[in-house]
Amino acid sequence: MPFVELETNLPAERLPPGLALTLCAAAADILGKPAERVNVTVRSGLPMVLSGSAEPCAQLVVSSIGVVGTAEQNKAHSARFFDVLTAQLGLGPERIVIRFYPVEPWQIGKNRTVMTFL
Repeated sequence: MPFVELETNLPAERLPPGLALTLCAAAADILGKPAERVNVTVRSGLPMVLSGSAEPCAQLVVSSIGVVGTAEQNKAHSARFFDVLTAQLGLGPERIVIRFYPVEPWQIGKNRTVMTFL
């Protein structure tokens, strides 16, 4: 059950329509998870500074069970997420940062229990 959270200082009107759905489909493909399990949040217009500059930027946080736990996995994921984000946001790769967090099934609640028991 991946969680993908995009934060950017770009105003909402500068984001492409359907960006959350595009990120959902991309994350499902990149992480090898069904789209029905991917959760996406897009936050725009935030006050942000990246590398000492308030120029347009974005950060992506990707949390998931079992697929973001190694440097090798995340290197491959990073390249593919950067391709999506640079194309969708019109930002250079130097203005984007991605953070990966592995989570355990017992850390995600769903349907009145945790994923361990589903």
